[in-house]
Amino acid sequence: MSHLFPHTAYAEDQPLAHTILTTHVFFRGFQSGAAVGLLLGSARHSLALLRQRRNPSSFSQLYSPARLAFLPATIVRSTAVGAVVGTALMAVALPGRMWGREEIEWQDRSWRLLENKGQQEVDAWGIIGAGVGALMGTRGRRGLVEKGLWKGVVGGAGVGTMVGVAGYMVWRYGVEGGKWPDEERAKIEI
Repeated sequence: MSHLFPHTAYAEDQPLAHTILTTHVFFRGFQSGAAVGLLLGSARHSLALLRQRRNPSSFSQLYSPARLAFLPATIVRSTAVGAVVGTALMAVALPGRMWGREEIEWQDRSWRLLENKGQQEVDAWGIIGAGVGALMGTRGRRGLVEKGLWKGVVGGAGVGTMVGVAGYMVWRYGVEGGKWPDEERAKIEI
């Protein structure tokens, strides 16, 4: 998201400080809620599979395509609800935290978000993942999303943003070793 907003040389000149910080906090609430929903949905789905394995009424019911889908409906729905709840909680937490703060404090926080290279990169990976996930959620395949398209889109975006963050971590810390190209050049020049 950082590349969507103007960035100044000094924090006190930063425009759109309220918009930048609010967008950041809401997106982090969406991601946090999606992570919790994804974990809870996965646990619920796993427990249901274990329960059915112990007491299978029929082999075909246990191994039905809906149960073995890549992203079962339970996980997508839980992720959607978690993402919405996480965003709603941040809608309450942000005004509570920033109540009575001066404009320069909003500007400083938003400027530091825009200045942080790691924040810019994780935002980009998360947004791309959310976009791909939302598109996948619109498929609405039977067994993936049975009730309501919004849960498919929001749940898909939530799962996608988690996949995007995981991809960022593999890229930045696995492939790149946690280093930035500028750091390597600076070491060579010294």
